[in-house]
Amino acid sequence: MKPLEGLLVLEFCQYMAGPSAGLRLADLGARVIKIERPIVGEGSRQLAIKNLFVDESSLVFHTINRNKESFAANLKDPEDLKSIKTLLKVADIMTHNFRPGVMEKIGLDYQTVSAINPKLVYGVVSGYGNTGPWAKKPGQDLLVQSLSGLSYLSGSANDHPTPMGLAACDMLTGMHLTQGLLAALIRRGKTNKGGLVEVSLLESTLDFQFEVLTTHYNDGNKHPQRAKKGSAHAYLSAPYGIYKTKNGYISIAMTPLTTLVPLLNLELPEAYKSTESWFEKRDDIMDILRSIFITKDTEAWLTILEAKDVWCSNVYTYKDILEHEGYKVLGMDQLIKNSDGQVIRTTRCPIRIDDERYYNEKAAPKVGEDTDKIIKEFNL
Repeated sequence: MKPLEGLLVLEFCQYMAGPSAGLRLADLGARVIKIERPIVGEGSRQLAIKNLFVDESSLVFHTINRNKESFAANLKDPEDLKSIKTLLKVADIMTHNFRPGVMEKIGLDYQTVSAINPKLVYGVVSGYGNTGPWAKKPGQDLLVQSLSGLSYLSGSANDHPTPMGLAACDMLTGMHLTQGLLAALIRRGKTNKGGLVEVSLLESTLDFQFEVLTTHYNDGNKHPQRAKKGSAHAYLSAPYGIYKTKNGYISIAMTPLTTLVPLLNLELPEAYKSTESWFEKRDDIMDILRSIFITKDTEAWLTILEAKDVWCSNVYTYKDILEHEGYKVLGMDQLIKNSDGQVIRTTRCPIRIDDERYYNEKAAPKVGEDTDKIIKEFNL
């Protein structure tokens, strides 16, 4: 039995952040019903990566919405709204990511819904919170990466601001929403009352940077300083970073120079022997290390360094990692199937409980695919 079996979630969310929380709840056993516009459904059905589609919906929609049901409803239609409110009476969780004020106009705001079902946990995702100059600004991943300072942590010193190459803010916010919903459910078990859980893309992205923001608060508000080349962390000293080898790349992590340098048959100049210089002179030191790493294959360096417990790694492509035994033993991927019988390979839930991996075979539903079934089940 999965831990969240028996929980009913109504998901009004679109795109990435909110639906990724619903995905995780579904992975753990909750029944998640997406409430979607008739015919067109939610926005990410047409949001495609590399223009890849499965049936009439994008591959990315299937990635975020597997193992859910779809109930088509026009929230401006009084009869459909009545059906939704009937579902809310028996739901455990409701989530949405409409801009501030939208749910109030529809009549599904927290105050109204909590009066319908006082035990319901109500989750809201926003871009920037409910107030302030950005409250009605589109909550989109790249915009949040840009506003939050995150884009000055990746890349090298002379690069333009460099965003992360995936929807990091969305996924982080989805995780925080999941944590908040589960915390509110635990509290409900003690008080028999639901509650309001609110997260925003901006707050989650700022929290993601708590380590470096705390440094910024306390170092005189200095701008992040990325390394000239091979930078892996704007606030860490040499040798932390990625280096070109004779046939590829190697990453060096939390290793003091005093440990690394003898293994490279290298003598550092006196100016670089103090630990303070390892950050202040990081670029010069990394240049010296680059001139050494380029002389051998990655595998040769790994043999030398791993034997002395140096924290280091090959730098793999997707092809490399997916063909490696280290990936295969995880059982990290699964096959899911839509109602037309089309099969998609995707990842599984990364959480194991009591040594059990959680898989499912159900792809995302078509728009309104489960409407009739749900109407009959709940007598709507």
